[in-house]
Amino acid sequence: MAASPNFAESAVVTRTTPLKVAVAGFGTVGSAVAKILCSSQPGWNLQLTHVYNRDVARKRVPWAPAELCWTERMDDVLESDVDVFVELVGGLKPAYDWVRAALERGKHVVTANKQLIAHHGPELAELAHRCKRTLAFGASVAGGVPVLDALQEGLAGDRLFRVCGVLNGTCNYILTKMEREGTPFDQALCEAQQAGFAEADPTDDVDGFDARAKLVILSRVGLNAVVTPEEILCESIRSIGPVDFDYSHDLGCTVRQISRAELQDGRYLAAVQPALVPLESPLAELIGGQNLVISTGQFGGETVFSGHGAGGNPTAVAVVSDLLGIARLHPHNGHNGEWMSPPRYPAHADFVTPWYLRFVVKDKPGIVASLAQTLAKHDINIDALLQKPGYDKSALPFVITLEACSTLKVKAALAEIEQLDFLVQKPLSLPILG
Repeated sequence: MAASPNFAESAVVTRTTPLKVAVAGFGTVGSAVAKILCSSQPGWNLQLTHVYNRDVARKRVPWAPAELCWTERMDDVLESDVDVFVELVGGLKPAYDWVRAALERGKHVVTANKQLIAHHGPELAELAHRCKRTLAFGASVAGGVPVLDALQEGLAGDRLFRVCGVLNGTCNYILTKMEREGTPFDQALCEAQQAGFAEADPTDDVDGFDARAKLVILSRVGLNAVVTPEEILCESIRSIGPVDFDYSHDLGCTVRQISRAELQDGRYLAAVQPALVPLESPLAELIGGQNLVISTGQFGGETVFSGHGAGGNPTAVAVVSDLLGIARLHPHNGHNGEWMSPPRYPAHADFVTPWYLRFVVKDKPGIVASLAQTLAKHDINIDALLQKPGYDKSALPFVITLEACSTLKVKAALAEIEQLDFLVQKPLSLPILG
């Protein structure tokens, strides 16, 4: 597979005047970007000229230069002579309209907006190409970890066929807290919110939507595969409990929210879900709010990228790095040759892996036999059964591990098992990754 065409297309020229930069959104990341730009290093060739924000008067800071234009009218930015529009407002609307307008008016665009790039990246990339401008989004995945640049440039000579990783720091913070302290999910989430690691509405994080958007971007850049976010299987970590860490440790594993995508015989497989990973894996060693991405290539094998994936300063560093890239390689001719849209793939989640099934039952004779019978009906082999002592027989947890089989077979078997009258709660199914 050839290296994917860049979303940010560029060609080298010499520039003697600074690039004028406008920042839209003066929150945690926007203010950090502005502070870096206002203390820029010699030779950076960047000048912050505009800041947009709603109710902008309350956002003014004493360290900004006196000539900086503060505005709450987007037209003041779009109609100005700024060279680069930095979108840090987030969301799809009105960010999509603003980015389109900026490109059409001849401005380069830098964004950290993963949802925007996941949903509209190929379309906006084509527009940037037509307008002979750059669309850069290195901060949209893994914050301060330069994984997108590395996949596009550093590994361009390989044929990547798999990307896998921990892409959401909030989930990783919650799961590692549960693992280390035995904290139930609801309590761990509350503590993550109090510590500033989780939003008041944590849905995008804990239910996988944030990581799914990042996986779409990684697939586009690393695998040259275009897919829509809604096609990718997305499962929550809400059902994970401390008992799952007890059992997973007995299996030499731990639990992490894993995002993975790979190309297999012309098919694109992808999922975002909690999974068991071996304790010796870099994915297991990751703690707190960090991110990690593993890419696998036909020739170069595995390459691991890790670091802080969230927070104002790491994300701001990625944004400013994109700005410096534009300043150094200021495009004047866009893409060399015709625009080539990457192939669009339907997404499947039918991975073949071993499985961890956790049941909570009202104990009575014949439970294991009933489960084994249903699994055998779907041509699924049991690998092992684990049951720890000391639990109430009215809500008894135990685990069955399965030999490698497809996701579709497991889901079909569990749909039947969920009808059995001895279940106290819905079974939990987690893939076991090698």
